[in-house]
Amino acid sequence: MLGLAGALGVSALHAAAAMPMDWTPSERARIAAHGPWPPAPAPDRSNRVSGQSAAIAFGQRLFFDGRLSAGATVNCAGCHQPSRAWTDGRATAQALAPGVRNTQTLVNLPLQRWFGWGGSSDSLWMASLRAIVDPREMGASVAPLARRVRQHPDLSCAYRQVFEQAPPADDDLLAVDIAKALAAFQETLVTARTPFDAFRDALLRNDHEAMARYPAAAQRGLRLFVGRGNCTLCHGGPNFSHGAFHDTGVPFFTRRGEVDPGRHVGLREAQASPMNLLGRFNDDASRDTAIATRHARLEHRHWGAWRTPSLRNVTATAPYMHDGSFETLRDVLLHYSDLPEERLHADGERLLRPLRLSPAELDDLLAFLRSLDGDAPLPDLNARDPLQARCP
Repeated sequence: MLGLAGALGVSALHAAAAMPMDWTPSERARIAAHGPWPPAPAPDRSNRVSGQSAAIAFGQRLFFDGRLSAGATVNCAGCHQPSRAWTDGRATAQALAPGVRNTQTLVNLPLQRWFGWGGSSDSLWMASLRAIVDPREMGASVAPLARRVRQHPDLSCAYRQVFEQAPPADDDLLAVDIAKALAAFQETLVTARTPFDAFRDALLRNDHEAMARYPAAAQRGLRLFVGRGNCTLCHGGPNFSHGAFHDTGVPFFTRRGEVDPGRHVGLREAQASPMNLLGRFNDDASRDTAIATRHARLEHRHWGAWRTPSLRNVTATAPYMHDGSFETLRDVLLHYSDLPEERLHADGERLLRPLRLSPAELDDLLAFLRSLDGDAPLPDLNARDPLQARCP
């Protein structure tokens, strides 16, 4: 049996192990900037049906409906599978034809201002329509898509209920409205709170007992993340992404020996499209939602730059990077640990330096990243559909 001194020593050791780290004011501020979570809902002013229950229900129907594709053979859920955190688990997408980019998750999309790895869309509804008409994805054309909506009684009925008018004769307008219903549904896919969120909130209220529940390895990884690693420079904010575009040293050659320019082509496509927020389909009369599109300027440094993805629920979305070239999170961290600086643009921003992580630091960062896991929402197929009574 332990004597009194031994018992007191063990008790002191356990108490020390349970004590949270001391955090500097600077570290506290950086950690606080990653919340609160979940974000307050905010309708998309460029989409007049954003946040409306009927539009959300219609969008969910459309998401699983193959009739939006050429030949009615694929649907949105083929690549964005709910059971796979709204991705597909592949290195690169495979729909009607093989793609060259990794399928991105659809969670937490309202916090983005550009969509796609290269930012080729400036709204969620534009991105939804791009997927429908891309020949490698769903392969539809606007005119046949619009005709299909007018001719199928269930689709035309649902359109009337959501948009309070008959499907218009304007094919482009009808196709955009279908995309806006899809966007209304996707906006609801917000990940749950995480162990990190509980720690952040406890830190702000100085609740040491709650802070001590956050694993010590995750705390050490968090300190590295907001400190020496300087990861918050790109992965900042509540969604752990500023949404900007960066060259991360990953080659921009595709598997077929072609080049994927990333943001350099994405911005050109977004600005040239009649479906962007500067055009007639934006429901925001003020056009304040188009400020980013109006002022974006194409630069040489955009070549081979990719949109910074969110780190929320990141362990569920492997493989990683724009081309799916890294199978595991450890592979990603090793890339940044031994960053090939010669691959970074010499004339562009030089934000990245090799982190030179020790094995222990790698483990701590992985523990922190795992603490960002929050369940991705699944569609409630048994929920009451507000369109069901009128448009079965």
